[in-house]
Amino acid sequence: MTILDELAAYAQTRVARAKELKSLKQLRAQAEQMPQGRHAFARALRGAELAFICECKQASPSKGLIAAQFPYLEIAKTYESSGADCISVLTEPKWFMGQDAYLEEIAAQVKLPCLRKDFTVDDYMIYEAKVLGASAVLLICSILTDKQLKAYLQLCASLGLDALVEAHDEEEVSRALAAGAEIIGVNNRNLKDFSVDTNNSKKLRKLIPDNILFISESGIKGPEDIAAVKDMGADGVLIGEVLMRSSDIAATMTLLRRAAHD
Repeated sequence: MTILDELAAYAQTRVARAKELKSLKQLRAQAEQMPQGRHAFARALRGAELAFICECKQASPSKGLIAAQFPYLEIAKTYESSGADCISVLTEPKWFMGQDAYLEEIAAQVKLPCLRKDFTVDDYMIYEAKVLGASAVLLICSILTDKQLKAYLQLCASLGLDALVEAHDEEEVSRALAAGAEIIGVNNRNLKDFSVDTNNSKKLRKLIPDNILFISESGIKGPEDIAAVKDMGADGVLIGEVLMRSSDIAATMTLLRRAAHD
């Protein structure tokens, strides 16, 4: 099994445990009673020259512990004050040390739209994201069937949520488009072996129509990477590790955002 397979299998286990505490019927009713989402995530991406989706994550399978100190709410507020357009919050607990509570608190106290960054393997997790206050969820082509992709996209639409559909190669881009994805993220990190190739976004960009929002994910280390992403015609970039390791997030954000406007 690859780490991605393990992440997906563990997500199934987490869902099974969650359903013992709150049934799908109960969770669905709770989500459907909430105000209809307004697709704030997509609107934020469209409203920026190059949108910055900034990530709150304490650890990752490839890097281990990234941030020993993790004042997640303070980090999110710094992102907001430093010009981020959206915030990505890891809720996967085993490999990323995430918690649902992080998303719930950030979404309640920060005005930016939040992406629930997790390994969605069941519609239960989409209803969870809605209840936690997320504006968008992550759907990873590699761990979902075509039928699941289409059904989850339709469910998101019914709740007013956006979906960042993640692809790693040409076939997955085609699958995402066929399923009806309106936001496609190309992950420059191969989650099967953790290798990073920032040219992956450039290679796949030409396959994605201009009316589909295109996000480059992972491998952004500095201003030159931001410039390259902008030059390839990306609508946004998802940035995590370089910010989480920074001793001055605001200064790092200023440096990166300046490159986006040069």
